[in-house]
Amino acid sequence: MTDRSLVRIALFAAVIAVLGFLPPIPIPFLGGTPITAQSLGIMLAGVMLGPWRGAAAVVLFLMVVAIGAPLLAGGRGGLAVFQSPWAGFLYGWPLAAFVAGWAMQVTRSWRVIPAAFTASVLGGIILLYLVAVPYLAAMTDKPLWDTFLLCAVFLPGDIIKAGVVALVADTVSRGLPSALQSRS
Repeated sequence: MTDRSLVRIALFAAVIAVLGFLPPIPIPFLGGTPITAQSLGIMLAGVMLGPWRGAAAVVLFLMVVAIGAPLLAGGRGGLAVFQSPWAGFLYGWPLAAFVAGWAMQVTRSWRVIPAAFTASVLGGIILLYLVAVPYLAAMTDKPLWDTFLLCAVFLPGDIIKAGVVALVADTVSRGLPSALQSRS
């Protein structure tokens, strides 16, 4: 791995952290679990960096959170966040970035906007929910379908985030094509 790759990994870990400082939108009936912008950073890391580097950026971010940095939305950090019922989302984040990056490589022949949107949906929504919803169901002892319906409140925002990622990736690729490492 080159120095440039390490810098990009660290940069995207920082982007994910900064997105945690945007004010979360709490959802009272979900125990206060907020809608945050950090999943946008997860999608963006995979789409921009590719599968391995994108996942590495997310793992780096999660390691910093684990040692206590309050970088998750709402200023949360430390090992306790990995034991909450909603921790399935955190566990799914590296896989989500990996799948988003992989999907960008597979769709290399597509235009950037549809490729990035598809990659974000596959990794940042579908794969992430495949990890997080069963985890949440197991932790709360609720049926899987009921848990999915509970999490469905996040889907409209996640689709908007996938659209934002597609627009950002397209804009960056027009100005600096080499920045879209998932396609090189």
